[in-house]
This record gives sequence, C-alpha cells and structure tokens, in this order.
Amino acid sequence: MLDSAGLNNQWWRGAVVYQIYPRSFCDTNDDGIGDLPGVIARLPYVASLDVDAIWLCPVFTSPQRDFGYDVADHHAIDPIFGTLEDFDRLITQAHRLGLRVLIDQVWAHTSDRHAWFQASRRSREGDRADWYVWADPAEDGTPPNNWLSVFGGSAWSWEPRRRQYYLHHFLSHQPTLNLRHEPVVQQLLDTARFWLDRGVDGFRLDALDFFLHDAQLRRNPPAPHNGTVPVKLFSLQHHLHDMLHPDALPLLERLRSLSDSYGGACLLGEVSSQPGAFERVQTYAAGTNRLHMAYTLRPLREGLDWHRLRNLLAEVSAMQDGWACWSFSNHDVERVATRWAAEGRHDPNFARLLLALLLSLRGSVIMYQGEELGLPEAELAEHELRDPFGITYWPEFRGRDGSRTPMPWHSEAVHAGFTGAEPWLPVPQAHAALAVDAQAGDPESVLSFSRRLLAWRRQEPALRQGDLHLLDLPKPLIGFERIRDHSRVLALFNLSDQPVVGSVADYATVCPLEESGCTATVEGDDVYLPGHGFLFAAVVPAQEWQEEAAVAFA
Repeated sequence: MLDSAGLNNQWWRGAVVYQIYPRSFCDTNDDGIGDLPGVIARLPYVASLDVDAIWLCPVFTSPQRDFGYDVADHHAIDPIFGTLEDFDRLITQAHRLGLRVLIDQVWAHTSDRHAWFQASRRSREGDRADWYVWADPAEDGTPPNNWLSVFGGSAWSWEPRRRQYYLHHFLSHQPTLNLRHEPVVQQLLDTARFWLDRGVDGFRLDALDFFLHDAQLRRNPPAPHNGTVPVKLFSLQHHLHDMLHPDALPLLERLRSLSDSYGGACLLGEVSSQPGAFERVQTYAAGTNRLHMAYTLRPLREGLDWHRLRNLLAEVSAMQDGWACWSFSNHDVERVATRWAAEGRHDPNFARLLLALLLSLRGSVIMYQGEELGLPEAELAEHELRDPFGITYWPEFRGRDGSRTPMPWHSEAVHAGFTGAEPWLPVPQAHAALAVDAQAGDPESVLSFSRRLLAWRRQEPALRQGDLHLLDLPKPLIGFERIRDHSRVLALFNLSDQPVVGSVADYATVCPLEESGCTATVEGDDVYLPGHGFLFAAVVPAQEWQEEAAVAFA
C-alpha cells in the first residue's frame, strides 16, 4: 500500500508504467466497451506483473470521434466508462495495491463539442473568443497558410459563424487551443489541480510538440522527398512553424511548479517522431523545473534493424540531461511483436527478446496492455475498422485499430472474457489462444517470462537507474553494460533467428543472471546465444580500472 504522506518523489526514475486503454481492457456492464469498474476488477492482475504504475488513457466526457482524445469536459467521466465515484474507487484500489496512477492530459486541443469551443466559434467577441487559434482567410478564400493535418488535408477548417478558419492538427473535430492566451492556461492548470486533488500521481501529456506554433502563422517549407507522392501528405513539409515551438518550455515549467506542490506527482511527455526527437526529450526533461521524463514516438514509427537500433542506443548513452522513458508499443501504432518481426511472423522468442531489450534500457519504461502476453497485431477487415485515420487511408494504412482490440482474459470464454456482448472491436482467435488464463499456468509462456523479468529487474539497481555504456559489436549483436556503483550488468542481444557464438575472454568473471530468464549460456570464454537469444550477466572486467571491457565476437 502506498503511503501518500511519505511518497518517494523519485519513484518514477526507472519505473515501469503499464498503459491501459480502457475501451479495450475489461467490460463489466456488457455494452461491448471497457469501463472503469473493469479496470478496477483487473488491477490485481496488473499489480501481479510487478510494475510501478498505470497510465490510464482518457476517460473524460467525449463524443469519441478520436476515442477520448477529443475531450468535451475536462472534469467529468464519460458515462460509457462509469462515474467520478468509479474513478475515485480506482485511485483508492490502485494505491492499496502499491500502484501509482497517471492519467492523460490533452492540452493541445479539445473536442469541437466542448463548451469552450461552442462559445468561441459563435463570435469574435466574448470571454472565450480567443481560446482557440483563429485566422482570417487568404484573399482568395483559401486557408491562412499551407499547414497540414497529421490525419490528412489542410490543418484549417472554415467556421461560417465567425467567418474565420480554426486550426486543428489532427481531426477537424479537434480544434487547437490557444496556449498563448492566459485564461486558457489558467483553466488547464485548474484542471490539473482538480485531478491531483483526487489523488492521481501525475500526468502523461499528449501531443507535446503541438502545444505551440509560430505566432505569425508563417508557411512551412517543403521537405525533400523522392518525387513519389506519399499516402500521408504530412511528410511533404518541413514542420518548422506549425509545431515544435520553444515557447512551450515556460508552460511546462508552470505545470512542473504545480506538480511539485503535490509531492510525488510526475509529468511524462509524449514527443513526436519529427527530426531531433531525442534532443527534445532531453530539452523537455532538462534540469528540475520541466518534465520529469519524456518518451519519443520515433522508435515506434521505425522498423528494427541493427544499424537503426545501434544508432538509437548511441543517442541514449550520450544523453547528458533529462530522463528518457521507453515505449515499443501503444494504442497509436502496430504492436511491436508484429511490427519488428521478420515478415510479420509471430514468434514468442522474439517477443521475449523485445521485452528483455525494452526493460534493460536506461530510463523508465511503458508497457502497453497485452505486450506482456506477446500479442501480435490484430488483422481486421475494412468493415471492422472504427479508427477514422484507418478508414480514411485503407488499405495503404490500416489505422490504429489492430493494436486496440480487447484484452484477452479467458481463452475459452466468449470474446476471450472481455465482454458478454458484441465488443466494439473484435477479439481475434489468435489473441484468445494467448489469453491471460492460458499463459498464467505455463512456466514457459511469454506472460510467465514477463513476470520473472519484471521481478528480477526490480531488484537490479543497475538496470533501474544505472548508466548505459554501449559496446562495439558486429551484426547481428547488440550489447551494452548497465553500471551503478559497484554493480555491472552485461546485456547482449542476438537480433537474428540464427545462433551466434562469441567470446567474453576480456572479462575476469561472467555470471549469467538466470533469474532474468536469459536464454544464453556461458562456457569458459564462450557465450552461446540462440536465435533471438539474450544474456544478462554480472561481470567483472579483466582489468577493473578499464572504463569498458572489450568484447570480441567471432
């Protein structure tokens, strides 16, 4: 149980946060949509994974055009999820189980059904007139500039009542808030207080890079491309003016000041995959007056290969400030067990390798629901889609529904135990076979492995908070040391599906840490890594004064 009076203000450093997408977690009233009572019912399962916190995706009142990321009332729970009393019970139960709770704060935009926007669109006069980003049309009636929506088309929509365009970086139903207008900032800070007063332990800040833009609304320059028109036009611009504005930093400092006044409350920022992502992670989380930590979507948008992963790890090891958080899967991207697999094949050994890599990186970690089961991406037919992004771009882009299908709890139950009704998205049969109850009793399952790995990681300070020293290894091997005080853990990963033999002769001792579930073996100076195998070992360099041991692989 958490002691709210004596919370460790550094709990987030090295923590594992379990992301819950409430629509798809557990349905208790048989309407086909997950709800807060369902989350409460399954919290003991989450706690049994040995994670530190949950991140709860939006449950606020919303027309659900973007499934909760279009907020219509920041202080109310949408009836499809339950009540404010249910939310309070969730906080109490999570804390009783030793779990902290982060919730989304969507500050870049609201729903067009929000009372703020309804007032703002009505007239250029009034208290809410400047709460959103409005601009006059160009002389020929076209939008004010060439900015594009992430979801396609112009980032501007015409509002006949005001005879102006409003900005929306995503759906046209998600108008952009004017975060340069002080009453808006004050209202959002009051919203943060509302939820902190209810006991939440922090916030995940959605779409951080879209908070502010060029006040002069200057046009974006074109981005270099190969001459082929892409499916998503957003990539044809260099996003110099419509996002990534440094004026967001003072806003983050104000929010940090508020969170600090609540003791252990932490701030986690979502950073886009635009160029310079890791530099922005460092900038947003630099010092002690901005975010506590941030993660970038870049690893989630890219494929996995040796060169790309090694370059990513080199950037991590070079970070001098800020605290990174890592995520390989979430509700917006294809599940990693499919996205990074060779030819999309489902391979439990590869799922284990990815979990071992994720949980050994320097920083904190976000695990998405079902990732501990090794769930692959769901394959859905066009008529089964609900995501407006996917519906627009089908079949070139299948949208986000494949990662949002319901959590499978009972392999033999209807809809894998998620609901007794028709679920809002189907439960694939392949997921039912990987349900929690099917894996829980199998010591060789991905779930059992996840539990062992998480329990072991909790006891290894080098993995939770140590430095990362990247090793210079040939393909297909990736390796690094995690070092904290006198603890030194060697982590080696075989990215191929073929066995590899290497030498660790330059270490005086190499003791495999079998509690981690590692699959490699060490015999003398040789280490044997099976296909998609990995090693965690306590090591002592042959010359302890060396900053890094040289590891040569045959």
